[in-house]
Amino acid sequence: MQRVLIVEDEVDIADLIMFNLQRAGYEVLKAHDGITGTETAIRERPDLIVLDLMLPGRDGYSVFREIRRDARTSRIPVIMLTARAQTEDRIQGLEAGADDYLTKPFSPKELVLRVNAILKRTDAPPGAVEYEFGPFRFDKNAVRFYLDNEPVDLTATEFKLLLFLCERSGKQQDRNDLLRTVWGYSDEVHSRTLDTHMKRLRQKLGSHGALIETVRGVGYRVTSPPVT
Repeated sequence: MQRVLIVEDEVDIADLIMFNLQRAGYEVLKAHDGITGTETAIRERPDLIVLDLMLPGRDGYSVFREIRRDARTSRIPVIMLTARAQTEDRIQGLEAGADDYLTKPFSPKELVLRVNAILKRTDAPPGAVEYEFGPFRFDKNAVRFYLDNEPVDLTATEFKLLLFLCERSGKQQDRNDLLRTVWGYSDEVHSRTLDTHMKRLRQKLGSHGALIETVRGVGYRVTSPPVT
């Protein structure tokens, strides 16, 4: 049974999330402040964390940074929650490395669907165990990525997004198709989520980030690297 940690100071909201996740078959852990949330994440190492940003003791961004710095928790996917609905807050969370973002009030059913989608992304993709594309190497079983044979820390979402594009190199991929395939939903509201992940991917790939091309009005594609 996969485990989800809820770090949320509003007890009613935490209980509502827990009820719906348990109905969906997940084991649920709870923490109601940032310090306890950080300690629980490191000690229990859940499969996913639902993290509120407005927390007592230590705010959600601080918790997130601590989780990402610790090798034991650095690869755990995180869905951020906040009452702040401004685009800037959502983008800040995604650029920090969150896998997804929901603003309150939200539908518990939608949250469960997003948890399902993210945890499905962490499963080994079907097919060959490894896939190579130019300087990129994907270990599908371990969900690990190598650039010029050096490990690069990608989230499960970044891994699936880049792998999806590389396996279809040279072909433009529609934004909505990418959102449906990688995130499990598609609409203009979340289109910025895709752009933010692409920006972060290009940064992590350094000079090779240029292989990811923006197709204006359509989406993205990965071009084949030059033959040396």
